Amino acid sequence: MNVGQSVFTQLMAHIPYHMFARCVRKYDGDHRIHTFPCWDQFLCMAFAQLTYRESLRDIELCLRTAGKKLYHMGIHGTVSRNTLAHANAHRDWRIYEAFALELIRIARPLYAHDPFRGDLDEVVYALDSTTIDLCLTLFPWADFRRTKAAVKVHTLLDLHGNIPSFIQITSGKVHDVRILDRLPLEPGAIYVMDRGYLDFKRLYRFQQHAAFFITRAKVNTACRRLYSRATDRSTGVICDQTIRLSGTRTSCDYPDHLRRVRFLDPETRLDLVFLTNHFALRPLTVAQLYQGRWQVELFFKWIKQHLRIKSFYGTSENAVKTQIWIAIATYVLVAILKKRLNLEQSLYTILQFLSVHLFEKTPILEALTKIDYNDNGYTPCNQLKLFDF
Repeated sequence: MNVGQSVFTQLMAHIPYHMFARCVRKYDGDHRIHTFPCWDQFLCMAFAQLTYRESLRDIELCLRTAGKKLYHMGIHGTVSRNTLAHANAHRDWRIYEAFALELIRIARPLYAHDPFRGDLDEVVYALDSTTIDLCLTLFPWADFRRTKAAVKVHTLLDLHGNIPSFIQITSGKVHDVRILDRLPLEPGAIYVMDRGYLDFKRLYRFQQHAAFFITRAKVNTACRRLYSRATDRSTGVICDQTIRLSGTRTSCDYPDHLRRVRFLDPETRLDLVFLTNHFALRPLTVAQLYQGRWQVELFFKWIKQHLRIKSFYGTSENAVKTQIWIAIATYVLVAILKKRLNLEQSLYTILQFLSVHLFEKTPILEALTKIDYNDNGYTPCNQLKLFDF
């Protein structure tokens, strides 16, 4: 007798299936497929992410030992290494990109009110990329250097809740600054990025879309000071200036005024110079927002440590992008679960629990909060007493 749902089924119940089916139909993912549809492929790959499977054979052996439990997990097709490898190589990776972006659209409102800085009403994003090294012999399509292959994951992270809002996967040769051409700009939002994105012609696009940016200046950035504001040097702010670029090319690329804030870090003694088009922020807030950019670095470190995106189950471009997008979808799905169940545990703790309890039929909320819902100490007020003293 089957009683209750497995932990894996409870997790996947937070996925709106109609949304996944719409993504599959958009790219004809199940065209002429009868035995192993895209939904089965996604469930197998998500299972591999949650349980840290090492290879396709590892996935096959682990799932086949589950026997009849697979049906109740939603996997109705026969799981085999060759079938899964063929699906990863030939099912369009854009299915899982579109689905991951749909999950992101669900997750972001759940984290919209998470604190980042209480004195800011604007949405704050951090933009950066991480490089995933590959073997050039096995991944010749991802050539990066003469003896090395790599892919880059360009990410725009919403600092309210650390949910990615924009992701692009490219070859390692694509320079970070070129992603600014593809970046959807939100009026009124603040985009924080490092010096790798310092291209004034592209940054002027932010000004034209009423969006704000904060970045670091390079040593050779030629500019002319127009006027300075008073600063409190005890906070580390050395100067707060309004400038105009004076370089022959840069003055044409960015014809408007810019704000230049120089900050001396009291702990590391680093002398940092920031450029921004936001003139209403306090100068110390500009430095603090740039410090918040480190959250995207921590995000990259976290997903590399806790998800399978450094070693791959297939060598084709389609297989690599499929695996990365399903890993991102899994991360966002766990984040949705955390918020909907009001769990206080970290994502790391929740992932560790899921990795060893996926086949168990225990309510996730009960297991993670140590609440026994069968015996909650409640006694009905109309219960008669056996002895009346």
